[in-house]
This record gives sequence, C-alpha cells and structure tokens, in this order.
Amino acid sequence: MPNRDNAGVLVVDDTADRLELMSVLLDMSGYSVLTARDGREALEVARRERPLLVVSDVSMPRGSGIELCRWIRADADLFATPILLVSAQRKDSASAVEGLQAGADDYLEAPYDPMRFIAKVARLSERARFEGALRESEQRYALAAQGANDGLWDWDLKHHRVYFSPRWKAMLGYDEDEVGESPEDWTGRAHPDDAAALVAALGAHVEGRSPHFELEHRMLHKSGQYRWMLSRGIVVRDQEGRASRMAGSQTDITDRKLAEERLVHDAFHDPLTGLPNRALFMDRLGQAVERYRRDPAHSFAVLFLDLDRFKVVNDSLGHTSGDRLLIEVGRRLAACARAGDTVARLGGDEFTILLEGARDAHAAVHMAERVQDQLARPCDLGGHQHSTSASVGIALSGIGESRAEDILRDANIAMHRAKAAGKARHQVFDAAMHSQAIEALRLETELRRAVACGEMCVYYQPIVSLRDGRVSGVEALVRWRHPARGLVYPDKFLPAAEETGLILEIDRFVLDEACRQAGEWRCGGHGGPSVAVNLSAKHFSAPDLFGRVCQSLKRHSLPPGCLKLEITEGVLLSDAEQVKATLGRLRGAGVDLYLDDFGTGYSSLSYLHRFPLSALKIDRSFVERIGAKGEQAELARAIVMMARGLKLSVIAEGIETDAQLAHLRAMGCELGQGNLFSRPAAPAEVEAMFKNSFAFARTIHTSARAV
Repeated sequence: MPNRDNAGVLVVDDTADRLELMSVLLDMSGYSVLTARDGREALEVARRERPLLVVSDVSMPRGSGIELCRWIRADADLFATPILLVSAQRKDSASAVEGLQAGADDYLEAPYDPMRFIAKVARLSERARFEGALRESEQRYALAAQGANDGLWDWDLKHHRVYFSPRWKAMLGYDEDEVGESPEDWTGRAHPDDAAALVAALGAHVEGRSPHFELEHRMLHKSGQYRWMLSRGIVVRDQEGRASRMAGSQTDITDRKLAEERLVHDAFHDPLTGLPNRALFMDRLGQAVERYRRDPAHSFAVLFLDLDRFKVVNDSLGHTSGDRLLIEVGRRLAACARAGDTVARLGGDEFTILLEGARDAHAAVHMAERVQDQLARPCDLGGHQHSTSASVGIALSGIGESRAEDILRDANIAMHRAKAAGKARHQVFDAAMHSQAIEALRLETELRRAVACGEMCVYYQPIVSLRDGRVSGVEALVRWRHPARGLVYPDKFLPAAEETGLILEIDRFVLDEACRQAGEWRCGGHGGPSVAVNLSAKHFSAPDLFGRVCQSLKRHSLPPGCLKLEITEGVLLSDAEQVKATLGRLRGAGVDLYLDDFGTGYSSLSYLHRFPLSALKIDRSFVERIGAKGEQAELARAIVMMARGLKLSVIAEGIETDAQLAHLRAMGCELGQGNLFSRPAAPAEVEAMFKNSFAFARTIHTSARAV
C-alpha cells in the first residue's frame, strides 16, 4: 500500500468525469492525488509539487499529453518522472506510437478496467521511488537494490570498475559470477548498431554535455538473442566538479518495444492482407519522387489495380469469400514484385505497386501482364473456384508531376480508362487523360449546379401508330439548358450522371414533370396521351420507387394507364426477385412496362416470360441497318415475330427513312418513333400534333410507295 506522505500522483485530463474517476481510483488505492486540466497547467503543478508519477490524457486542447511528455523530458528537474498516457479512444495506434516516442513510459487505451490502471500506476510509482532513492543517497540505493525489479549499476569512474547488481546480470541470463566489473562487460554486450550511441551518451553525461544519461538500446542475452533495455543514470561529482562515479538502472523494455513495433506495423499495414496501407505506400512513393528529383536515373512506375467484378463475389458468395479473394490477390501481387518494390492495398479492392527502376513503359507493362497471368489462375473460395482480373493504370516518373499524390491520381485515371475499355486491361497515363479528367470534373460540377438550379427540362418525341399515323403517345427525353452552351443532349451528360449518382435526381425530375405535362394535356381536352419515361437501373435498388411513381400520378391526376416506364435488360438481370416484385407492384397498379433497347444485351426469352412487360422497343441500331430493299432486316423481323408470340406490343426506335418505315409496317410492327415523324420537341409543338388525330398519315402513305 502506498504511503500518503510520499509525493502525489498528478492526474491530467480536461474531461471532468474522467479526471474524477481516476482520482477516486487512486485515492482508494492509497495514493495522494494532484490534478490539472491541461498540459500547461500540469507542467506548472509538476515543477511546484514534484509528483511521484504523471497520469495524463492524450488529447487535450491546451497542451496535449504528448506535448506534456516532451516538456517533462526536457526539464532537468523532472526528466525522470514516470509518465502513463491514457487514451479515451479505442485502438488509437498513432497516438500510442507518438506518445511512446515522446517519452511516455507506458500507455493505456480505452476501455480499461480499474485493476489494470492501478497495476500500471503501481509499477511506475515503485520504479519512481527506487530511482528517487538512488539519487538521494548511497544507503537508500543499497536498500533498493535488494528488492528492485530493475537491474542496478554503479560505475567507479576513477578506478574504471562497474558494480552490476544480480538483477542486472540475471535479466541478461547470467549468474552472479559470469559478468566481470569492466565497463566493456556492459558496452561490449551492446548491439553493434547501438554500441557507439551507448558509449557516446555515457561520455556526454560524464563530460557535462547532457543533464542526465538515458538511452534505449539492445543488449545481447546469454541465449544469443538481443533484448531491448532502457538504461538511465546520473553522475556524482566531487567538490571540484569532476565526475567520480555514475549510478543508474537498467530496465528490460523488450515487451514494450515489441508492442510499439506492432503498433507501428498496424498503423502502416492493411490488417486483412498484411500489405502496406495507403499511408506507408504514399511515404515510399514520396521517397521515390525525391530520389528521382535528385537523380533522374532513379526512375519508377506506379501501377494502380482495381479488381474486375469484385462486387459480384461479395454479393454471390458473401464477404468471407470476398476477403479470401483479397488475401489471395495480395499474396499473388507480392509474389510478382521484386526486391525493393512495394505492393500495397489502398482499401476495398484497390491495390498499388511501386515499381522501382522502371526506365520506360515496357517494364511496367510487363509487370501488368504478369499480374494478369497470376490473377487468371483459379483460386478456391470456400469450395468455389474463381478466376479474376484487374484493370490496371500505369503512371511513369518523368511525366511532369512532382508530387506523390499527383502520380497516384494519374495512375488512378489510367485505371478508370482501362476499366472503361473493357476490363482485364492496362492503360499507360498520358497528358490527354489528365485534361479529360479535368473536363469530367468540370462537367460533374456544372451538372450538380444544373440539377440544383432547375436547368433540366423535358422534350417529347411522338410515338406513332404505323398503321394510320395517329399519335399514340410520347417519350419523355431530358435536355439540359446550359447557360453558356445552350441545349445539351443527354449523350453528353447522362454517363456522368450515372457515375455520380445524379441520375436518380434527374430521373425523379423527369418522371414528375412528364406526369405533370401529361395531366395538363389530358385536362386540355387532348384525350389521354400516354407518356413513356426512362428509368435508370439504380432506381430499382431504392425501396421508394413504387411510392414515388404513385405520388407523381396522384399529384397530377394522371391515370396509371397513361404512364409507361421504360427499363433496360440490365435491370431484369441485376436482382431478379427484387426487380420482379417491384415491377409486379407497378404493373398491378396499372402502369405499363416497356423493355427498352431490346436486342443489344442478353436478350433471353427466359426472363421475358418471368416479368410483366407490355411492350418491346427495337433498338435503333437494328432499324438503321434496314436498307431500301429490306437488307439486314432479319433481326428486326425476328424481334417482331417473337413479341407477337409473347403477346407483346413492339415499338421501333430511330426510324429515319421511308424505306425503314415501309419494311417495319410490312413486318407487322405496330408503333414507331424517330426523326422521320418528328424530332423530340418542346411541349407546345407536341400539343399541335395531338390536335391533328392523324398527324403522320401522309408520312405513312408516302412510305408505302418507297419500296
């Protein structure tokens, strides 16, 4: 039990609850307690009260615990005061490493139990008492030597003899008579990399160039292994100021150093694969940039890898299989690398390779090809054999970039270009890619502003009966009224909208605006024109799609039968059961469903039977192939015949010529749209077409004579 007459334990924390808790625990354990609310106040209290031990929180606004460590270690009167850092955050590896490097003796992270806290305080306070006794008198030094856990030494500088306590010898594995009294019995057992520093530190203190001796170094154990020691000491001087002796202690800190090394490793390595993480990779890339800046002969390359279709593994086999795949990919990438290269996992399914000494693109391309070969080999994912590939972007030193962040960015840009080109590919970065990336960023920024400021509008293209030219309905098509560039067509901005997720907001606007306009036309006496609205596949992963459609219909008094939703084949293949349920609810509410761009994707009859579709739309790529004499019309004819067998309507897109119209009519295609009838137009222009019941009858009649 501690003696209350001894100097108190100084507790430092800016949070009142934690300060009170630690103070109560210490008081209950028999310690007298001093308190401070921040590092600066704690330093003043420590200088005034000379505490036995300091217990400090890591994070405080006015002098952190780490800063307090540095201040105490720099103070000649306080430097030996033990410090225990306490963190309120769990697994705060970076703070732990920084605190220990700043001079903390131990570290405790949340959550901690009271017994562990008191045990650490007891160990540090006992050591503090011993070292205080060592400095005060020779008699106390002798008494402490009998029971101290640390090894003690006493160096007679005049006669060049050192007394090593039994404990000092035992912690190196030696018996009492196996270590002599020569200083070389100490310095000679130091690690070759540490011996010079040990001799220099001892000499600096003896010569008065340092206020005390303190050094962490390795010592050779009798077993042949090295153990980490903390050696401390103070010189005793005679009346003339000459050093006559120096005494101190040796503490085995191997466990602490190993823990510190683990903390450092964890702070800079990916816990799943064991590879360097982003922080360590960027540090090494920064070093490579500096070497190249000093000497262009030290060239390098960065490969940025993103696994293809990794999400499919997670979604189909589960995250455990996904983790197995990432571990195996990391192992194979490491096997591809040479000594001196760095393979890292940045996060998710993104990996990087720093290729040292890559003098040109050939070396980097060769590495990319080697990686693809390794990834193509099947690996076992819990009973499932799976092969993968990666999209690889390559950035070379000497492309004009001077920062590690810019080089990694360029490799990332090249990777996205490779993925867009079809996956399982590599792409070397060039300046044009950077310009395109800047343009893409500018487009995204303007697009966000356009959505927020209401710059989107809706045009409508008539859907015409190919029998009599009557306008059956319209398709709603979004346009962007750009303040500087005028009317921008969807092919210029919808890909960016899909990538950024803005497509959801744009589609919601088009859906509501189309329902509003159709409701207005209906109230204006134009019958019940139907309106077809395209929906991105992203909507079908959102649970509120059905509710949004119903709200728009109700808000604008539009009967469900007047709304047609156009979806692509990709929607039907993404998550069949969920999509089927959503489509079933929409169809049950009376909304018709069109399958857009049919024939350009998977085009399986199996899913056409499973989903409640109303019509197929023949993609314009098939229509535009139809020649004046009906050449290359087979695919379009097959789609019409198949739809008829499934009792589905057919709408042909992109009709441009009389010949195309005539052949589609001859096939039995019921409906069509395209510039032959009308380009997408503003609502007022389309309204005029509604007033003429058979607006395109003449076009139909003309086409009949074109073949």
